[in-house]
Amino acid sequence: MSKAILALEDGTVFEGRSFGAPVQTGGEVVFNTSITGYQEVFTDPSYAGQIVVLTYPQIGNYGANHEDNEARRPFIEGLIVREFSPLASNWRSEEEANRFLGKNGIPIAAGIDTRALVRHLRSRGVMRGTLSGAGGDPRELVERARSIPSMTGLDLATRVTTAQPYDWVEGVDACSPSELVGAAAEARYHVVAYDYGIKRNILRRLRHVGARVTVVPAGTAAEDVLALKPDGIFLSNGPGDPEPLARQIGEVRKLIGRKPIFGICLGQQLLALAFGGKTFKLKFGHRGANHPVLNRVTNKVEITSHNHGFAVDPDSLDANQIELTHFNLNDDTLEGFRHRSEPVFCVQYHPEAAPGPHDSHYLFDDFIKLIEECKR
Repeated sequence: MSKAILALEDGTVFEGRSFGAPVQTGGEVVFNTSITGYQEVFTDPSYAGQIVVLTYPQIGNYGANHEDNEARRPFIEGLIVREFSPLASNWRSEEEANRFLGKNGIPIAAGIDTRALVRHLRSRGVMRGTLSGAGGDPRELVERARSIPSMTGLDLATRVTTAQPYDWVEGVDACSPSELVGAAAEARYHVVAYDYGIKRNILRRLRHVGARVTVVPAGTAAEDVLALKPDGIFLSNGPGDPEPLARQIGEVRKLIGRKPIFGICLGQQLLALAFGGKTFKLKFGHRGANHPVLNRVTNKVEITSHNHGFAVDPDSLDANQIELTHFNLNDDTLEGFRHRSEPVFCVQYHPEAAPGPHDSHYLFDDFIKLIEECKR
């Protein structure tokens, strides 16, 4: 079996066994602590430009299938695991995870001491890295890692967005193909969703609570969105640094006060910037399915799913206009806010829960209630 090499920009090198595509790739090396849901991680567009380390030790054991894809293809740059299973054992499996990633040109390094790697990233911060599935000179790989563009200042949302608008028609009776739920509500309202890297389970969840959903590209003008006569507007998750998205921020600013708005992840960051706030890069980000978040409105703790490397500076928001509603109990970072007079609210985490717990599904119901209130 071929050797796989991960070389970090600080000169640290890890060696393992190669699976997936025998190619060389690069990106920001980050880690995710989820126990299940690796295929949803692979196909989440928010991971564009990143090599993902999964802390759960055995990956690939239940294979892959087309229904669990969160987007049209995997978006991770590479995968780092402790143990990778070349075999799949699950009644829903359609192919081995090794083949799924390999045919999409994504290298895998297995046999890596992921505990040591994650401790390194936690202490020094996430950093650029090169992953080679075909061996190579570690010194050259380190130099290549140092030449990779930094995530700070990088616009990735426009790379992963849809090229054309489309109507979402799937997921009428289920919010995830692997999860049985009640019947979907009647589609009473029209929601236009900006695709900055949107996940399919977000679209399923919107559809399930009673929305007819039209998805539009990230750069769509506010006037064109309003011409679709939406009842509400959704701002999706997505990869990269929010601050370079000047055009998107400007269009969001034009929509505030015109229609009810709900934002998730990058959507929250764009709303904060549209309100004159600031964002900053976290040392190693939040990526996992068990992050505790305090909802200050209900005074309840929600266990939530996360995938982000940037956060909103709460002190940069005008307290006379913005109510801070959710905070992360691990590091006290801002996880949600709402406008005091306009129909706008958002969260930093992923309430669609793919993968993850369902504690925050209520937010989609809250969006529909907000739309109903504004139509009275």
